[in-house]
Amino acid sequence: MKNRFFLLLLILESISALTVRAQTQPVDSLVIHESERFRARQLIVPGTILGIGAFGAYSPWYMEKVNIPVRDYAQELSGGQRLRFDDYIQYIPSASFLGLGFVLPSEHDFIERVCVTATSYAAMGILVNTAKYTIREPRPDRPEARNAFPSGHTATAFMGAELVRREYGGWWGAGAYAVATTTALMRIYNNRHWTSDVLGGAAIGILSADIGFWLLPLERKLFRLDGSRRGGPGRGAGSGKALAVLPTPYGISVACVF
Repeated sequence: MKNRFFLLLLILESISALTVRAQTQPVDSLVIHESERFRARQLIVPGTILGIGAFGAYSPWYMEKVNIPVRDYAQELSGGQRLRFDDYIQYIPSASFLGLGFVLPSEHDFIERVCVTATSYAAMGILVNTAKYTIREPRPDRPEARNAFPSGHTATAFMGAELVRREYGGWWGAGAYAVATTTALMRIYNNRHWTSDVLGGAAIGILSADIGFWLLPLERKLFRLDGSRRGGPGRGAGSGKALAVLPTPYGISVACVF
């Protein structure tokens, strides 16, 4: 167990080192918006939720008192039938983050939103897959498949929801979080994950969105993006070129060139 969590800690520490580097660059070399600044208090919510989820993945007491009763109740409601729409709605929040800036005021132009999304997906893919294949928690529907913790669908949905909240404000964020919460509940309803899995996925998703914003100043410098301009309704792609690679929790990558 110690080795597994040490590996996760090492990955988080590496990402944090890049974040600190972005924050300590000379002022005239980086454009840093307020939403992109690292603050330790931003780790409280995802850290707490991740701690609860990790405890649930290892605790026999949590499994007996929470995971199994919730699973049994969900199966009574579903009657063993599965609804697959969570495979699709998990992407709605991140797609909304990319697209809403064309019709709503936004702090970042489209290229910057692509960079934030790509970085967030990369961080999420690393954290989710590392946890899945080191913790190796059995799935409730297929115990032989030992990759339940954390839920990749939930991480994807909550990552997008946090991106939307930070870019467009509370009301749009509330809608995105409603979609993310629905995704998490459907993973339990479909008997694909335990409650501890979706808690871990939600925490990693939120943290990944934070990482995407924290590292944007470095990417802005690397890709020579014009971060001094503010977004607005109908704003286009902006200037500059960027190559973005978006690894998903399932190992699929998409390269986008602008």
